[in-house]
Amino acid sequence: MISRNTILFPAIIGIVGASLSVTAAESEERVDSVKADDLVQVAFRKVDKNELLGGVSVLDMEDLQKTNYTYEPQNLEGYISGWNGNSIWGMDGDNDGGYLVLVDGVPRDMNNIPSDEIKSISFLKGAQAVVLYGSRAAKGVILITTKRGKEGPLTVSVRANTGWHVAKAYPEYLGSAEYMTLYNEARRNDGLSNLYSDEVIYHTAAKTNPYRYSDVNFYSDEYLKKVYNRTDADAEIYGGNERARFYTNINYFRQGDYLDFGEAKKNYTDRFSVRGNVDVNISKVVSAYVDASATFYGSRSGHGNYWQQAAMMRPNRVTPWIPVDFINPNVTGALDLINNSLNIRNGMFPAGTSIDKTNIFADYDIAGYTKFTSRQFQFDAGVNLDLNPLVKGLTFHTQFAVDYATTYNTAYKDTYAVFVPVWGNINGKEEIVGLTQEGLDKHTGSQSVSNSTSRQIIHFSGNFDYNRTFADVHNVHALAVVSGWQRTTAGQYHRTSSANIGFEVDYNYDRRYYADFGISGIHSAKLAPGHRQAWSPTGTIGWRISNEDFLKDSQVVNELMLSVSGGILHTDLDISNFYMYSANYTQGGWFSWAAGGYAATYPQRGANEDLTFIKRKEFSVNLRGQFFNNLLGLEGSFFVINNEGLLINNSTKFPSYFSTYYPESSLVPWLNFNNNRRVGFDFGVKINKQIGEVNLIAGVNGTYYDTKATKRDELNADAYQNREGKALDGIWGYRCAGFFNSEDEIKGWADQSALGGSNIQPGDLKYVDMNDDGVIDSKDQVFLGKGGWYGNPFTMGINITAQYKGFSLFMMGIGRFGSYAMKGDTKVDDNNSYSYWWVHGDRKYSAEVRNRWTPETAATATYPRLTTTNGANNFVASDFWMYSTDRFSLAKVQLTYDFPSRMFTGPIVKGLQVYVSGSDLLTIGKNRKILEMNVGSAPQSRFYNLGAKVIF
Repeated sequence: MISRNTILFPAIIGIVGASLSVTAAESEERVDSVKADDLVQVAFRKVDKNELLGGVSVLDMEDLQKTNYTYEPQNLEGYISGWNGNSIWGMDGDNDGGYLVLVDGVPRDMNNIPSDEIKSISFLKGAQAVVLYGSRAAKGVILITTKRGKEGPLTVSVRANTGWHVAKAYPEYLGSAEYMTLYNEARRNDGLSNLYSDEVIYHTAAKTNPYRYSDVNFYSDEYLKKVYNRTDADAEIYGGNERARFYTNINYFRQGDYLDFGEAKKNYTDRFSVRGNVDVNISKVVSAYVDASATFYGSRSGHGNYWQQAAMMRPNRVTPWIPVDFINPNVTGALDLINNSLNIRNGMFPAGTSIDKTNIFADYDIAGYTKFTSRQFQFDAGVNLDLNPLVKGLTFHTQFAVDYATTYNTAYKDTYAVFVPVWGNINGKEEIVGLTQEGLDKHTGSQSVSNSTSRQIIHFSGNFDYNRTFADVHNVHALAVVSGWQRTTAGQYHRTSSANIGFEVDYNYDRRYYADFGISGIHSAKLAPGHRQAWSPTGTIGWRISNEDFLKDSQVVNELMLSVSGGILHTDLDISNFYMYSANYTQGGWFSWAAGGYAATYPQRGANEDLTFIKRKEFSVNLRGQFFNNLLGLEGSFFVINNEGLLINNSTKFPSYFSTYYPESSLVPWLNFNNNRRVGFDFGVKINKQIGEVNLIAGVNGTYYDTKATKRDELNADAYQNREGKALDGIWGYRCAGFFNSEDEIKGWADQSALGGSNIQPGDLKYVDMNDDGVIDSKDQVFLGKGGWYGNPFTMGINITAQYKGFSLFMMGIGRFGSYAMKGDTKVDDNNSYSYWWVHGDRKYSAEVRNRWTPETAATATYPRLTTTNGANNFVASDFWMYSTDRFSLAKVQLTYDFPSRMFTGPIVKGLQVYVSGSDLLTIGKNRKILEMNVGSAPQSRFYNLGAKVIF
């Protein structure tokens, strides 16, 4: 069926096109005078940028890099409207189902291609722009086109950079003496006695013996560098003639780490890649190309997670290393243990406790290291046929690609013993009078291999492209495409596949009135037989107002295009797994009424073979124009997107007896039910002005979107708790009314025992009883604000380039507004979590607790009372812990100088460019300190760079 359609389709379009001729004789073909630089890449073809009908934004990376070098494609929201750094038009991206990234038409990783290899990036936003890519493009497409060879002599371009990462901020934690003092206060708040004596606190604060009275600062110069280096270099080689052209890029980068001790001192990350392509004109009607790339990525790190431990390990918990000299020479048993140790370093032994049988510092010094290795190989080839001798205006294009990636870890991992000291005071001198060994020293000397995985992608596409002009005014274009790709990942039973056919028909009259119809037929193995196919239609009409007679000679309007689009895209992106349409059973428990007993079988879900695709229904209006002799450029889109038929499982559509808690079982099937809506707009403004000898280029772009759950399966007694009608990225929690300041106030307030038990005290948080039932519980949780999970509701980018003679100054800022975040826990595993803000139990104390509530500070406190319990009442989601993430960031500043060409008249060097730059330099916002601080991970950094580019 597919092959017959692709054969008949061009012939049908030819007949339709012929009928549009205003005379019996066909007019001569219009000579295409569009320059190559005016063509932009869209789905399966290139089009004149002046004829884009909307829903598409394009970034010319080659032009951008003349004044702004960036190793990786980053901060693109500073240039492109509709993209906010996380999503396209606010479309969420869960379940391997976000926006689709295509590199030269093949699904590939965006983070595996440096900017120097990229020619352009097209952001396909509207339904009509992505429809030909099928189901997996339903949340937008980022289409990356790499550089190719050019006609001309052999050219070599070499670029080198070196720069330094400087930490923006570190979390501030209390030292041991202050921690112990406040921990004693927390115990007293809980009716317990002090744990730490005044003597221990005094000796710790006085640092009389830091090995006995430990006070570890994870962020001190003893363990961390102030800066670390990153260096990269790449070479581009290209050239060719009309018959054949080639391009090669060779790239390498290496960067270090903040850690400055043990094996961690040798931490690094590096990447080496080679990308090349060849374009060949075999004959007048046949051309072909071959692309290939190889990437070798690696990193080396000591064992352990230092930043996580820095957020968890209390400063007085353990001394990392203790000098052997502290052992009393008469304690021969202790000395024997030390003499038998394999891990004495600089006259010091690794210390621990009976609970902490290792410590992170010894891990990095003794336990060995791990190397991560990744290899990626990419190959694609294509053939282009000019079928004009057979059918005028007809071409054929095909592409085949195979990508292969593999990753694995190799490690040397040793175990080691730590020693728990018993301290004593002998003749006024503090000495170790006893030593206990925990664990064993074991040096394996062998390398282990782990976490080995591999991935393969196979891609194929073929399309007929028909383009004709009749009677000089009837322009007809048609496209028939078949494409598919499949990803196989080691350890996953089911491959991820995408297959579709697509048709597109475009017509415009005299390049003034446009009509575009596109449709794709998709297939998904995630649905039951009989429901695996669907058609996705889209349509667009456009009016190129600038080509009307009343504007053709206008000095104000140079280009103006208005278009309206609509479409219905079917997708399986939000169907998270295979076989969700079928019933599922599991075994568990044991029943002994039969001979020998049998395991029970429980249903986990019911069957629904009518489960079907999710639909993206879209309407958009798009406007694009150039004004005042191309001084001012404008583009904008307004969009309404409804996602219908999202899946639910815990449904109120079925009686409660369809599910049981013990034994845990359910007969409830997955259903298509929930609906979401996104409404928003994007805009872009660009000014290009010559002021004397200064060329000024300035751009402002923005994206705003609002989300709403338009249909939900829910039965809440209180309407304010309904998710329907609220934002999809809603943060829900309690309204905080401040602190309890007395026992009488607690007694006169609603009962909060459901949150914190019966131990509510002055200094705890009190919450608003939203339903006036006298009890604070989950029924009092309300919508508090937007979380910006798919990107901030409003994202704005500003970029300015000023060029004067050989100098270029580039600046870019990015603003993010409209969302909130919640201070809270970070989970490590089932038994451990940490937080800079939610401090309770035995957790490490941050500087936040200095502002805690006490009877003396009740009027000024900004933090609840301290407690050694879990603080259940205080540490729940509420607006007390919320903060705005609004900020404006100076993302990039670069000063570039291009040496005059007259300096390079010799046969070797043709040009030289030097530059200095800084990235992530400044953040302006009410909560800047929070936004710039990482807890439990490496710090954010500012980057200062020096670079040069030489052309040979």
